[in-house]
Amino acid sequence: MWDYTDKVKEHFLNPRNAGAMENPDAVGEVGSLACGDALKLFLKINDQGVIENATFQTFGCASAIASSSALTEILKGKTVAEAEALTNKDIAAYLGGLPKEKMHCSVMGEEALAAALKNWRGEAAPEAHAEGELVCRCFGVTDETIRRAITENGLRTVEEITNYTKAGGGCGDCVPRLEEILAEVLGQAPAPAPAARPLTNLQRMQKVMQVIDDVVAPSLKKDGGNIELVDVDGTDVVVSLRGACASCPSSQLTLTDFVQKTLREQVDPAIRVKGV
Repeated sequence: MWDYTDKVKEHFLNPRNAGAMENPDAVGEVGSLACGDALKLFLKINDQGVIENATFQTFGCASAIASSSALTEILKGKTVAEAEALTNKDIAAYLGGLPKEKMHCSVMGEEALAAALKNWRGEAAPEAHAEGELVCRCFGVTDETIRRAITENGLRTVEEITNYTKAGGGCGDCVPRLEEILAEVLGQAPAPAPAARPLTNLQRMQKVMQVIDDVVAPSLKKDGGNIELVDVDGTDVVVSLRGACASCPSSQLTLTDFVQKTLREQVDPAIRVKGV
């Protein structure tokens, strides 16, 4: 269980300013339900540039809710100029700290505030990933977000980047690129490539699903067939052939010479494919 401060627990159990705002002067939205966290921030700003009210809608964990609640409390009464100077560290400090694995929740608050202030100025919201190179496809994180997190928070390892941005926390394919970006920002020569780490079962499952959806299934559909992933247990992958493939005399060859071969090449050479 995460080691939450009393203030994090209080803002999670009794969040302040939760809910949509009628006729807001500014709205900032970041994250996505597909990535697991999303925050929509609403601001009421008077003619003197003072934030009179702030509310939020959040989809996410306890830290996401607490960070959003804290952000709205911090913003009330601040000028736009003062709000522009706020960072995720201010949100975390207000809560008495966050578990290192949950710092990305405070970063989401900083990004939502920046998006809301852009909206208040009448600047068009950027398209997804328009502000940089998409590095982590699992969580939709760009290099600009990663570089900003490294600079503002003094990050020194890829693990810290994952804690602050979630990048690298899924399939792990982006880890080499994260190492490159970290070295660039810190002005260091890229570290030698580490020995390949064995995939976790979750990482293997995600990659198997991706290869079946993007490579195997489209190929089988061309001949009137299809495939369904039934289970992944370690390196054992259980699938069910559908359509024309199900009754084809060569179905076993399809499993071994195409499905298994493809998964071994693109996911793990130890994979064994079984049909049901």
